[in-house]
Amino acid sequence: MEKPIAFVIEDHEHIAQLIAFNFQSQGFHVECFENAELAQIALKTLLPNLILLDLMLPGRNGLETCRILKSEERTKSIPLIMVTAKGTEADIVKGLELGADDYVTKPFSPEVLIARAKALLRRLSDPKISVPSTGKLQRGSLTIDPIKREVLVNDAKLDLTFSEFEILNFLARKPGWVFTRGQIVDAIRGQNYAVTERSIDVALVGLRKKMGEHGDNIETVRGVGYRYKE
Repeated sequence: MEKPIAFVIEDHEHIAQLIAFNFQSQGFHVECFENAELAQIALKTLLPNLILLDLMLPGRNGLETCRILKSEERTKSIPLIMVTAKGTEADIVKGLELGADDYVTKPFSPEVLIARAKALLRRLSDPKISVPSTGKLQRGSLTIDPIKREVLVNDAKLDLTFSEFEILNFLARKPGWVFTRGQIVDAIRGQNYAVTERSIDVALVGLRKKMGEHGDNIETVRGVGYRYKE
């Protein structure tokens, strides 16, 4: 079996070496680049399974690099994790808006970074998150119509936000399945809409409240995520 390939785009040599050592110990082949331009040249001949991208880079910064990678047909599907000291929510949301799949803030634990990377690769290859989202769905007195983007409870229309509708539509189509926040993010995030794991929790509070007694159908699985009752 061929080793998965990880590109590390990081200008601090000791951080790049730390990441490379730990990923190599987990069976990855790692290529390190001190700037985005060098990585871009390498991408012309080699496509990695994963990109770890610092945001504060010399020359072209990480956000612009992320935008380019996620806009080009050849590289847009490569999983990308931002590894950055810029850990404010605004920075994170901006990165996600541009197409980043996950983020880890510095200083970080190498074990946590590897775990996040492996979880991302599993999520993106997991058939559980490839749930059909079209076609009217009936769950008791709850009706979801993705074409009209309407949710009815006892024939009364609910006024839902974008995230609330997407989360409900996603969970209700796989009753009994438990999804992590990360899986929900991957499933509902649109190309031009940013959503973080934290905002999933916020959206679910509002969604349950609007659903009234039907809100109990969305269960919290402690330490894991959420599911819709069977």
